[in-house]
Amino acid sequence: MLQFFLLFLLIQGVLFTAELTRPVQQAVVIPFTELVAGLSAWLVQLFDAGVLSRGVTLWDLDSGFGVSIEAGCNGVEAIIVLVAAMLAFPAPWRHKLIGMGIGFLAIQGMNLLRIISLFYLGQWNKTAFEWGHLYIWQALIMLDVLIVFLVWLRFLPGREATPDPAHG
Repeated sequence: MLQFFLLFLLIQGVLFTAELTRPVQQAVVIPFTELVAGLSAWLVQLFDAGVLSRGVTLWDLDSGFGVSIEAGCNGVEAIIVLVAAMLAFPAPWRHKLIGMGIGFLAIQGMNLLRIISLFYLGQWNKTAFEWGHLYIWQALIMLDVLIVFLVWLRFLPGREATPDPAHG
């Protein structure tokens, strides 16, 4: 358990440090965040044609209200925590890769729901938006990470239990 925890912390440290570097921000994080904003706008446009994205911002054309998807709101940090946990856990690489792929989709799916709900919540009530953004959704995204990790653990191949000779 200690080895897992220390390796988990080390991998997180490396990934978070890499994420904060200018080259990774420019080449990966900002384009990914723009993609998340575009996908959010596309999903909203299925029901509301008066929405568009520009860069990392989702805009309502009628009200002029917009939400900017910043660091911490793009799901990257949540994915880093999940990837670090899966890489640190002793499991076959095939299962790690499948878990990271499904986990990525689960986290980003929840994050899209988060962005869209906050987009509409912000147009309705600024106080509710702030509260939902800072408290409710932060906790739900990390809970999503924990649930994905725990479900992944349940699907790992089990070790054969060896019978205890003393108990038959």
